[in-house]
Amino acid sequence: MSLPEDTTSLVRYRAAASTLWLLLLLVWESLAPAIHAFRSRGDRGRHALRNLLLGGINAALTGLVFVALWSWTSAWAAGNGIGLLHVVSLPPPLRWCAAILLFDLWTYLWHRAGHRLPHLWGFHRVHHSDASMDVTTANRFHAVEILISSVLRIPLIALLGLHMPEVVLYETLLQFVVQFQHANIRLPAPMEALLRLVVVTPGLHRVHHSRWQPETDSNFSSLLTVWDRLFGTFRVREDETGLRLGLDGFDDERQQRFAGLWRMPFLRPGPPTSDEAARSRAPGPPSG
Repeated sequence: MSLPEDTTSLVRYRAAASTLWLLLLLVWESLAPAIHAFRSRGDRGRHALRNLLLGGINAALTGLVFVALWSWTSAWAAGNGIGLLHVVSLPPPLRWCAAILLFDLWTYLWHRAGHRLPHLWGFHRVHHSDASMDVTTANRFHAVEILISSVLRIPLIALLGLHMPEVVLYETLLQFVVQFQHANIRLPAPMEALLRLVVVTPGLHRVHHSRWQPETDSNFSSLLTVWDRLFGTFRVREDETGLRLGLDGFDDERQQRFAGLWRMPFLRPGPPTSDEAARSRAPGPPSG
């Protein structure tokens, strides 16, 4: 199944732009990290390599299999007038906006399901178990989670009646913001407050990666913060003192190796350390 030439070009431009953005954020967090999470450059290098290897496998999975399926589904829906955006006629600018909003609402619901449904959480916790979150963490997802998400995009594209350029645009915006929100950077407070009115910021997303469950189960939005505000899951923490990232029970180095990340969905958390046990009895930090 071959892709139309215009879709192929869009995907290539997206990959090039995403790689450049990743490199810029790597430089930024190297020069001014929000949290000093690594003891040495070697630790950081091994951490980045594991995350980027997972990301490379997932990119190959979607690029070699699912992009073509999404494109075929989009063309089939358009040819048969199937899908919400084919039934409801909108001017092009409004159609583009509606496509982004509807796709982003689905991403919010999918992310929230990944925390609520035990079998999905087993795979999603590979992402959350990163205690040294940085921009490479944006690539740290188990391939089974990406596989399920990619399969579900097929009926979603048909039901919404999305055109393939709309899919590529949303995926591009999502990739840029997801890399940005995971970066180990801290924005000036006024800029952070302004940006989070619209998009997910690094400060907001660090709250989502907190070990304290009420914070872990908040800020599910991936691109636009409107969904957290609308569904009551928006949470701000102005003071990050004491914020600890990762998941208790998954800090063992064997679990954090590449092979351990693949096995993690099928393992139970390890026994808590004395420090973790003490934290579990302590009240959580206040919300800002």
